[in-house]
Amino acid sequence: MKKFVRRIAVGFAVLLLASLGVGWIWLGDIVLAVAAPGVAFDPGDTPPPPNYAEPSAWTARPERADAADVAVNGLAASEAPAVDVFYLHPTSFLGAAWNARLDDVAVNEATDAGSTRIQASAFNGCCAVYGPRYRQANMTAFTTASADGARAIGLAGDDAIAAFRHYFEHDNHGRPFIVAAHSQGSVIGLRLLREVVAPGPLRRQLVAAYLIGGPITVEALGDLPVCDTPTATGCVVAWNARGPEFTTGIDFVENPPPPADAPPRTRVCVNPLTWRADAARAEGGLGAVFWDSSGATPTPTPGFVTAQCATGTLRVEVRGSVPRDFMSRLLDRALGAGNYHAIEYGLFYADLHANAKARVEAFLARRE
Repeated sequence: MKKFVRRIAVGFAVLLLASLGVGWIWLGDIVLAVAAPGVAFDPGDTPPPPNYAEPSAWTARPERADAADVAVNGLAASEAPAVDVFYLHPTSFLGAAWNARLDDVAVNEATDAGSTRIQASAFNGCCAVYGPRYRQANMTAFTTASADGARAIGLAGDDAIAAFRHYFEHDNHGRPFIVAAHSQGSVIGLRLLREVVAPGPLRRQLVAAYLIGGPITVEALGDLPVCDTPTATGCVVAWNARGPEFTTGIDFVENPPPPADAPPRTRVCVNPLTWRADAARAEGGLGAVFWDSSGATPTPTPGFVTAQCATGTLRVEVRGSVPRDFMSRLLDRALGAGNYHAIEYGLFYADLHANAKARVEAFLARRE
């Protein structure tokens, strides 16, 4: 009897390990399958829209202390910035609805700690940071093109535009501004630029747009230029960072997609070590910055990366290990080996901090 029980226990252990192994191998597919809404997008059953007159509708605002104000050793925040940043955070919603609710405490906390703190804060050396919350689209809307997914992205974009118009009416007062975004935020940030900023007089106030980690193509920019020097203004910076071991994993597609008969599109790649849109290889960097769960003030690690744009992708090699907690490593595994999407700001944090200041200074000098 004891031998029989032991065999059963061993069998269950082997089955559990095998299941974990399969789950580990196919983690990305499992994540997407679990996240998929499984129902059609219903415009009559969407979360309540945000009221941007309410402080709770923002993850960052300059008149209050919030996650965008965090300090990094050696990188000073501006005490009286003359320029604003309008920041659109990436996906922090992992539910199975087409769009997130703005009263979801867990989602908002994830946005503040996992996005605003580690991304928007890179711009506090030059600018006052405004970061709206919005009804984020389900992550599968960006990995598989579909009509339902496009509608969900459209709803998120509607919020971003409403937030920007509120900011412009109540807070801007004619000041220059930067649009900064990542991932989902970059997709809806591109729409904001195309529909609201670029066509009219607001374009004269645009210092630059940092649309990082999204499927941003040269063709989709229209007449917005790609930033081709470190101090170019009125232009767009974008990159998607991948390591040499990356072959496949979770990646973004354009949704809605371009016409079937359209020629292949070229993804924008500006190298954040040189701030040029060429294929030159560069190494070093002013400093990668990573946070841990202790809340300790991080210190930049200079010379951490080598980067080169190749066929629209920023090919990155890191020097040393990237500090990641358990949940972050699960995310990395789901994204695919060598997919640096989750740390596309962190790898170049000090470079972003310095470049935003340089572009602001160049913009203000040209206005004089």
